[in-house]
Amino acid sequence: MFKDLDPILHSQLRLAVMSLLISVKEAEFTFIKEKTNSTAGNLSVQIQKLKDAGYIDVIKQFRDNYPLTVCKITKDGVRAFEEYVGNLQSYLGKG
Repeated sequence: MFKDLDPILHSQLRLAVMSLLISVKEAEFTFIKEKTNSTAGNLSVQIQKLKDAGYIDVIKQFRDNYPLTVCKITKDGVRAFEEYVGNLQSYLGKG
């Protein structure tokens, strides 16, 4: 029987953000924007959805008088990502 895929992670951009964060643990907004080739507006919306789900923490601060946003994956985010990957593997017959 196929398991449900997490609708929060079943979005190309949100999955890309989580894939980045799972490997680096935290990243600046500009880094994520460059790596995902996303617009700032769309990325902001998707980051907010991940934050609302408890999958990432968003830290807003300043560096040299410029705003700096850092995203960090949470333990719940790691768990959800691993579960998502496992469920996806079951669809492919590898789980």
